[in-house]
Amino acid sequence: MSIDKKIAFLGAGNMAGALIKGLLSAKACAPSQILATDVRADRLAQLKSDHHITVSDDNKASAAWADIVVLATKPQVLDRLLVEIADSLRPDALVISIAAGVPAAAIESRLKTGTRVIRTMPNTPAIVDAGATAIAKGTHATAEDIALAKRIFDSVGKSVTLDENLIDAATGLSGSGPAYIFLIIEALSDAGVKVGLHRDSALMLAAQTVLGSAKLLLETGEHPGRLKDMVTSPGGTAIAGLHTLEAGGLRTTLINAVEAATRRAQELGEDAVKKALK
Repeated sequence: MSIDKKIAFLGAGNMAGALIKGLLSAKACAPSQILATDVRADRLAQLKSDHHITVSDDNKASAAWADIVVLATKPQVLDRLLVEIADSLRPDALVISIAAGVPAAAIESRLKTGTRVIRTMPNTPAIVDAGATAIAKGTHATAEDIALAKRIFDSVGKSVTLDENLIDAATGLSGSGPAYIFLIIEALSDAGVKVGLHRDSALMLAAQTVLGSAKLLLETGEHPGRLKDMVTSPGGTAIAGLHTLEAGGLRTTLINAVEAATRRAQELGEDAVKKALK
């Protein structure tokens, strides 16, 4: 289903690029409906060449042009951007933020009263149309706004709607999660080399195993414990490996990692609120 809106991406990093590519590949938008801004002229030139979209270094004019404004900058510079565009936004514009840790209320406080804001947490696999995005509505956003945001993020993977107080938890799990998985893949690859595999073969086998396991879980809907048991035969190789993982505290370490990342997201949000109250 096409999105009959003009969308401005303020910030043109990897995530914005992934969303632009996904929207166009899914034919949800035409290139003429998309505009991107950035401080890097080379990045804008690349996006224009790759996707034939409009590019600009003028955030104010871009915000005034758009029906949907996607805030795609780093959290540390978001406050400055909001102050810059506050008077340029259309009264009926929808603002979607992908900035980690920044609460919708902090964004709303910098914009005109009544501005509709949606907060999201996508992740980098969106670059290959396999993203996972958490979506939460701000004070004034509507169910229709949430549906529109889901159409945007579903173009690059899967999305889930949450209460905003759970977005930091999603940040700790799926937002930061690719880093954990890359570390696991690297460790599995190292292990393969240690037991005699060539590096290229070990890396391919490790990555494909993670990909296939995730796909098997999603497509069958089976509980991961049951799928684990399907691999684990009595006295076999898998149970020997699992025993070592449990002894090494893998579950606890991953749980602690998600918890630590969630706390950091909350700290970023607290910093954003302090800035908004100045």
